Amino acid sequence: MCGISLIISGVRIDLSSLLPDATSCSSQQSETLLFCVDDIKAALRKRGPDSLGSKSIFLDAHEGRILQSSVEGEEPAKITDLKDNFVLNNSLVGKLLFVGATLQLRGVYPITQPLVDKSGNILVYNGEVFGGVELGNDSNDAEVLIESLSKCCNCLSHEHDGTCSSGKYSVPEFLSKIKGPWALIYWQESSKTIWFGRDALGRRSLLIHWPNIKDSRLMLSSVSPPYAINGNSDFGYENGPSEPSFWEELPCAVYSLSMNSSKMNGNLVFEVRRHNWCDPLLQELIKWDRTLVEPTPENLIEVHKAYSSEQRGHLHQEVLAALKESVRRRTIFSGTHRGNSPVAVLFSGGLDSMILATLLNEFLDPKYEIDLLNVSFDGQLAPDRISARAGVNELRKVATLRRWNLVEIDAELSKLIWETKHVMSLINPSNTYMDLNIGIALWLAAGGDGWVSEEIGGNNKNDSECQHVKYKSESRILLVGSGADEQCAGYGRHKTKYKQSSWVGLNEEMKLDMQRIWKRNLGRDDRCIADNGKEARFPFLDEDVIRLLLDIPLWEIADLHQPSGVGDKKILREVARMLHLQEAAGLPKRAIQFGSRIARESNRKNFGSNRAANQASAGSALFQPL
Repeated sequence: MCGISLIISGVRIDLSSLLPDATSCSSQQSETLLFCVDDIKAALRKRGPDSLGSKSIFLDAHEGRILQSSVEGEEPAKITDLKDNFVLNNSLVGKLLFVGATLQLRGVYPITQPLVDKSGNILVYNGEVFGGVELGNDSNDAEVLIESLSKCCNCLSHEHDGTCSSGKYSVPEFLSKIKGPWALIYWQESSKTIWFGRDALGRRSLLIHWPNIKDSRLMLSSVSPPYAINGNSDFGYENGPSEPSFWEELPCAVYSLSMNSSKMNGNLVFEVRRHNWCDPLLQELIKWDRTLVEPTPENLIEVHKAYSSEQRGHLHQEVLAALKESVRRRTIFSGTHRGNSPVAVLFSGGLDSMILATLLNEFLDPKYEIDLLNVSFDGQLAPDRISARAGVNELRKVATLRRWNLVEIDAELSKLIWETKHVMSLINPSNTYMDLNIGIALWLAAGGDGWVSEEIGGNNKNDSECQHVKYKSESRILLVGSGADEQCAGYGRHKTKYKQSSWVGLNEEMKLDMQRIWKRNLGRDDRCIADNGKEARFPFLDEDVIRLLLDIPLWEIADLHQPSGVGDKKILREVARMLHLQEAAGLPKRAIQFGSRIARESNRKNFGSNRAANQASAGSALFQPL
């Protein structure tokens, strides 16, 4: 997991092709900035503790000529910094500042971002390549990407999305090939174009601040600095939900910022454009269209013929095989890991986390331990703590040779004053109590600071006793079950929609969940987990897993005629049984905010009681900055 940022100053941004009603802003006016570059660097550094670097490019208004570039710590000669405007010989100069903080999980040799190649191209990258681009086991994906991007065409590259006449890939076409989570910012020196974006599912956070009269810089960042929600500022949520937040989640796409010489008129003008994904299979995933949604009387006979018990077993094997491959890809790491457990699982003991833990056991070298991170706001009484303890016992029966560490992370919400304020900045621009509750639980779980039980005394298991020992997980990779409920009808609202509108209504609700997961879930979760110097990986959101689940008839995915714990996520329950997880296969769904009981504690703290919170629709209520 890395932290990336780009800050553009002294440049007029033309948003007309992206936001028709927008007016362009320039940094020529004097303004009071909400936060400085050092604030962004500090926020990014927590995501990428291995290294932090920056690279500046200065441009003038004459055909986008590069005047001078400087690395961190150097002062550009003859260029004067005047309240974030840059002047050379009394002429305004634009500045592009790239910042990269690195958590290095791949490659033999250490790297520092931004990466700069011999042609002057610059890349800051946050992600993992799990397919689509050839990558050696010892290779660093960021280094491979900047080499591949340098081979992309530069002939009006912002005006087309496919292969150009030269036979080279365009940047959007190349990025569409990548399988895996990513967000990046790339300066293409030959075309004087900035490319930026995030993968089509939004598995890596990238926030954007569009220029406005309060702060005319265009900024991209993996996370917002804490000052962005300071209650004393002009920004944040205190102005009500109708006021736009300083930061926005960048919609999943590839974008370009290129110089527009026809509009310069003595000033630097960059035009923003959004580009289409070029890979047909990727476009299918974005549409999330399922062919077989509703069994009709006419095709039920054919359905039963096509899906006999033997063939259903084959179907379940296909899903299991896809999940196995997805987890295998996500156990990739270099020798830079620390401690005895390089890969951990966000663990509730429920269906999704039990499947992930069991599959991780298959691919992780037996010499390593596996940390199972479980958070509770009600000690041993929280439902997720109870199921986690039962789950680890089942795992120990299935995988007897593995050392499983159930890391019990206990917290009291009333004592988390600084932590709550910090998580508010991490989840920004998300701003509901539900977001905050989930964010706090994820942030604490990813931190891995808790207790494990160890056997002491006795010459055999019958005589041994257990003691609670302080433990902090040093796993840098965290497997998370995000996407399982959205794709397999695991939420209560799915059952409600099914009762209201049958199969078609259920399918539309699931489609809505998948198409908004980037905005409602993944960016927020990425920021909270990564703040601990950990990388979240989402096996259920692997491109091949999504494609396979879409090819399966909906009635084989779930049967919501059945009670909770039986028909919801039916296909994953069969997968669990194939993995010999009989107890986990029958567990009902519990969201982390309820299973950990942080929602109950939050309701008491902020609304007085659960009843009052329900009357106030606490889950969707906006919180106020501390």
